[in-house]
Amino acid sequence: MPTYDYVCKKCEHAWEEFQPITSKPKRKCPDCGKLSAKRLIGAGAGIIFKGSGFYQTDYRSSSYKKDAAADKKAQKKASGKSDSKSSSSDSKSSKKSD
Repeated sequence: MPTYDYVCKKCEHAWEEFQPITSKPKRKCPDCGKLSAKRLIGAGAGIIFKGSGFYQTDYRSSSYKKDAAADKKAQKKASGKSDSKSSSSDSKSSKKSD
């Protein structure tokens, strides 16, 4: 349920009201009791998606993303060297067992 901002046109009292979207706007001012309240249109809140369908890095700065890409390249180079060594030793051990 959203929070709506209201202001009274007569006494200029401002308040917030937590109510469902389907409810009608309040008309009565809680301060002066007159039927001159008006619902204000707010800017809303920023949406942040959380859950398994979204990535933590979606909201990162561009400098963070550049550093992360550089780290990935370095990891690929390092893992590529170790993979070639392990594959050659695996082929030697399989020849001995035959």
